[in-house]
Amino acid sequence: MEVRNCKGCGKIFNYIGGMPMCEACKKELEDKFQQVKAYIYDNRDADINQVAEDNDVSVQQIRQWVREERLEFSENSRVGLACEKCGRMIRSGRYCKPCKDKLANDLGGAYQAPKVTLAKKETSSNAKMRFLDK
Repeated sequence: MEVRNCKGCGKIFNYIGGMPMCEACKKELEDKFQQVKAYIYDNRDADINQVAEDNDVSVQQIRQWVREERLEFSENSRVGLACEKCGRMIRSGRYCKPCKDKLANDLGGAYQAPKVTLAKKETSSNAKMRFLDK
């Protein structure tokens, strides 16, 4: 059992895994996420700073939700994130589509099934069954 301080409120809690936050702070963060999501749905033209200010959430937290693919910038949005591999502007996630495909192909090619080779049978005259004399 591991005990940690909550990243949100500082209280001590039993840490199981994931974000180092107590259940109350996780619930509060999830409520904020739902609030931001509804705000964006109603105000599609709002930029990230306006969303953060109107909902009392940090810009960094909104960017994290976008990186986690929980939120996505619209097609006509002036705001975006840079792909972590090539720097191209993306609407959601960590990588652009070409970089995702390349990473998937690279990882797929890293593992190759072992090739099964059959042993050749000897056909020479020396390959005869022999018996031992007692």
